Amino acid sequence: MDLLNLTAHELSAAIKSGETTAYEAMEAVLARIDSTESDINAYVTVDKEAALAKAKKADEDIKSGKLTGPLAGVPVAIKDNMCTKDMLTTCSSKILSNFVPTFSSEAVLKLEEAGAVVIGKTNMDEFAMGSTTETSFYGATKNPRNTEHVPGGSSGGSAAAVAANEAFAALGSDTGGSIRQPAGYCGVVGLKPTYGTVSRYGLIAYGSSLDQIGPLTKDVTDCALILDAIAGKDDKDSTSIGREKYNFADSLVDDVKGMKIGIPRDYFGEGLDPEVKEAVLKAAKVLEEKGAIVEEFDLSLVDYAIPTYYTIAAAEASSNLERFDGVKYGHRAAEYEGLHNMYKKTRSEGFGPEVKRRIMLGSFVLSSGYYDAYYLKALRVKALIKKAFDEAFAKYDVILGPVAPTTAPKLGSSLADPIKMYLSDIYTISVNLASLPGISLPCGKASNGLPIGLQLIGDCYREDNIIRAAYSYECARGELNF
Repeated sequence: MDLLNLTAHELSAAIKSGETTAYEAMEAVLARIDSTESDINAYVTVDKEAALAKAKKADEDIKSGKLTGPLAGVPVAIKDNMCTKDMLTTCSSKILSNFVPTFSSEAVLKLEEAGAVVIGKTNMDEFAMGSTTETSFYGATKNPRNTEHVPGGSSGGSAAAVAANEAFAALGSDTGGSIRQPAGYCGVVGLKPTYGTVSRYGLIAYGSSLDQIGPLTKDVTDCALILDAIAGKDDKDSTSIGREKYNFADSLVDDVKGMKIGIPRDYFGEGLDPEVKEAVLKAAKVLEEKGAIVEEFDLSLVDYAIPTYYTIAAAEASSNLERFDGVKYGHRAAEYEGLHNMYKKTRSEGFGPEVKRRIMLGSFVLSSGYYDAYYLKALRVKALIKKAFDEAFAKYDVILGPVAPTTAPKLGSSLADPIKMYLSDIYTISVNLASLPGISLPCGKASNGLPIGLQLIGDCYREDNIIRAAYSYECARGELNF
């Protein structure tokens, strides 16, 4: 049995049936990491001893009947901005290079309660600020489909680990597309839930009103099962929302008859690669042939999404990152004169260029005299974007479009032009601004051999629609051959 090519739910079924064990699966993953990690750089931390010990315990709990769920015994990876008790948590930044939390984030605890076994922590853009996983203090992660290209970001390590068979599934966080875009670039499935569905407790914040944890997996079924495991109300997170229904796996139904799917004309204009356009519209045709009602429509305010997002996200980041000053935890400058000099030297040494850029932008838009002109205006436009989506979802069940304007760019090309990097988020950031759920899944390959991602967006709390549409499309495509 080729364990590494199994999906998470297939592996768990094989473990429970006695065909293999969680320990054997973990050994296979760790051997894979040893052989490929020098080329990919998907992980910041891998704790082999702890991972094997936890896998052995999972086998005992499965044998005793304590663990029976669909994720029991499955090795998973965690993005390095989620706290993990007694395991290094760095946010891929020098300023947290020695930070070992005393607690685990709620999403990680829930995943472990479901029987999953943590392998280690994945690389990311520093403090989740970037779209390529090149701003990491620990070096760039490379796309397993072609190591000369980026894996996307900021959850690029998680996407690359799943794509390279270095993990059966992973958790990422999505502030402006950071799950969906790397999933699209690496040819895996990534789901960003409705804001508040998954607890942010223990997630090191970038933009608190935008951040949301979600899964990156090999197929849609695994996405739904992991979301079932990690979703839920949490009193430790004031933005966590209690929902009447959480059974996302119930939506794994191959039936889109009568489903109304809207395609925004604004998403298919200038700047979209012709091959991406063709693959996404072909995917829409597949769903239409399965009985969905597909229509084009105008979704206004698309051009305003990027400036609105970067104004709000940078403002929140400048506030959230104030706590990293070298006093309580993390890196502290070795030599300094007085408290203020220690702050300055610590932060100058600890933060990378992209993080500094966004802190300065955020401090500027919140400063006296510019608050009304930039930040308040951005909040008003955010409300208008939400209204535009509300009007669209009065007519449609799902909105279909691309994940990114192109396939994964070459390493180094985005860092040279930050504005170009920001523009790569044009199709994903509106989903965060409007607190909506979105899923990315592969819909083809470009002539350069790189995957093309399809994005399906649902109304608030309607993950069921996007999971059903994604599952139906996946069934129609059969084997993805990636």
